[in-house]
Amino acid sequence: MELSDLAVFRAVVEAGGVTRAAERLHRVQSNVTTRVQKLEAELGVALFVREGRRMQLSAAGKVLLDYAVELQALADRARAALRNTGPGGTLRLGAMESTAAIRLPAPLSELQCRHRDLAIELSTGDPAQLTAQVLAGALDAALVAEPVADARLEALPVYVEEVVIVTAAAHPPVNAPRDLAVRTVLAFPAGCPHRQRLEEWFARGALQPDRILEMGSYHAILGCAVVGMGVALMPKSVLDDYAERARLRINPMKRGFDRVRTLLVWRRDAPQANIAALAEALLAHAPKLAATTRQQPTRVPRRPRSQS
Repeated sequence: MELSDLAVFRAVVEAGGVTRAAERLHRVQSNVTTRVQKLEAELGVALFVREGRRMQLSAAGKVLLDYAVELQALADRARAALRNTGPGGTLRLGAMESTAAIRLPAPLSELQCRHRDLAIELSTGDPAQLTAQVLAGALDAALVAEPVADARLEALPVYVEEVVIVTAAAHPPVNAPRDLAVRTVLAFPAGCPHRQRLEEWFARGALQPDRILEMGSYHAILGCAVVGMGVALMPKSVLDDYAERARLRINPMKRGFDRVRTLLVWRRDAPQANIAALAEALLAHAPKLAATTRQQPTRVPRRPRSQS
């Protein structure tokens, strides 16, 4: 099984057929068809279900597609490690919604200014999604909430976020779930670490939310909190520039439950130059984390030395 065959296979999948794949690859259609058939013969399975000119992935094809993405990403990292000693190419970074909006503009701007040959692609998601994408090679690194436990990953603490309970300004102070007038949770879909922490907070108070309203942005969540629709848990930093902050009550969490570390994670076998440059820029804008990182030493990626 050759990487070039996998590249042709992926092109057919992504283009939706042989004709468009051939155009994308600058090959004749017969060559693309032959390469796919060769791959199917070698693997002993049908990768596509053919209905006239239409081609749909078979069950086996779906399995191979995941491996093809991972194998090609690994090959790209190997090439980059051999030919690149400095930051360059494309850095595919993932981050949680709040981290991307609040923490990343300054360090990414600095990173871009320092390394003109480095292109940055940023996507958002929940920690489980982002970690899986890093492991699969779809992302080079991601900023996720702890805990992260996988022997294939390196992790560097970057931020410590204070999380707070947010309600409408007219709501009485909240110290425990029983203090809530409305036990409706305003949160991102399942997988959000702040939603998980809020659900755990309810459980510790021997209560459960009456309902959970899932939303796609912090502005939507805060807008609903302002009018008293429910309660939310979020990083306090999200509220710094919120125009309607005066219409909210910000309730601190109990000590020991009010801090969440954000980690930069990447594969141990990933090329280090881009990750090192990213870590340097992130830490330069997170000086308050110094005491925390001393408590739990973590290996900071180093840029490879230039080859003579």
